[in-house]
Amino acid sequence: MLALRGATSVESNDPQHIVRGTTELLRELVVRNALDPADLISIWFTASPDLTADYPARAAREMGFTDVPLMCASEIDVPHGSPRTVRVLIHTHSARPRAAASHVYLHGAVALRPDLATAVPSRPEGA
Repeated sequence: MLALRGATSVESNDPQHIVRGTTELLRELVVRNALDPADLISIWFTASPDLTADYPARAAREMGFTDVPLMCASEIDVPHGSPRTVRVLIHTHSARPRAAASHVYLHGAVALRPDLATAVPSRPEGA
């Protein structure tokens, strides 16, 4: 089994922004890790406390992950937490070593793991 992490920030607490941002994150994780949807065991999503307009898991369902168990939860509201952030943890069947995992952090969420920064630039504030 291989566990993959990722996070992204979304523009606003709006269902379309949550689904669009989560879809972008999932696509990057699938492409970078050459994931076969048939090998997915489960996907866990969390959202920062300021994201309440929709479930991030809706993006996975709309992408066709209909047989994958999905779970959504809210992050703990801590001082200086990352605003408008969706995080994901994917469990997948894989013989690859943990070191081969490509974790993905996009847009403002790059600040969570700058050591794993991706080529996708952060959105300007208000964009």
